[in-house]
Amino acid sequence: MQKSDRHQVILEEVQLHNRVLLTDLANILNVSMDTVRRDIKELDELQKLRKVHGGAISNGFNTYSDRSKEIFEQDSKVKIAKKGIALLKNGDVVLISGGSTNLELAKLIPRKMDLTFFTPSLPMAIELLNNKTHHHEVYLIGGKLSKESQLVTGGVSINSLTDITVDICFLGTGYLDSAKGITETDWEIAQMKKAMINSSKRLIALTISKKLNTVNRYKICEINTLTDLVTELDPDAEILKPYKSKGVNLV
Repeated sequence: MQKSDRHQVILEEVQLHNRVLLTDLANILNVSMDTVRRDIKELDELQKLRKVHGGAISNGFNTYSDRSKEIFEQDSKVKIAKKGIALLKNGDVVLISGGSTNLELAKLIPRKMDLTFFTPSLPMAIELLNNKTHHHEVYLIGGKLSKESQLVTGGVSINSLTDITVDICFLGTGYLDSAKGITETDWEIAQMKKAMINSSKRLIALTISKKLNTVNRYKICEINTLTDLVTELDPDAEILKPYKSKGVNLV
């Protein structure tokens, strides 16, 4: 595979999943780790992505201050966010993680709806505060903050979630598969998301359809743990049928 083709594949993976590991990219491209490191370094120097320890993240990953930045599949994510907003009820207590689609939802929160938010995501907390009215309460869950994901992880945050029961959890997801469930690239983030699920009455995933039928290392839950799967597609789309067969409500 030519270098230009490798770069295109790397950029597509980073844009789709926000964060990718060198080992995964080496397997996808069938090249050595050294080759992938050089490719990532070159793309970082071109400001096409951000090189981090063990992998790369997209330029738009968990950014909230610069609204001019290009967001991958933004039109689809806005459509999904609007569907997600329709699932909220007045008085709901909401637990929400980070991720670009969830951030689009945060921008659309109805200003006059009484809502309480808990989040382990620093960018999400700031986005919610930017749109906060006297009808909203925002709580940032404490703990060890990951520099790369800007998400709180670790025992302190997981323990704090045992004292919370929320009406809805909007779970940011990178990898979803009808057979393998929801998975993650990072062990600590996977444990945090498991704790979020355990604290929730209703579990909702907002995701672009390109993330469907993808799998990574660390399992968070079976797909039928989801109450609702919200995509930009019509609920009757062929690719969604295996998810419907597992009892997931399609929106």
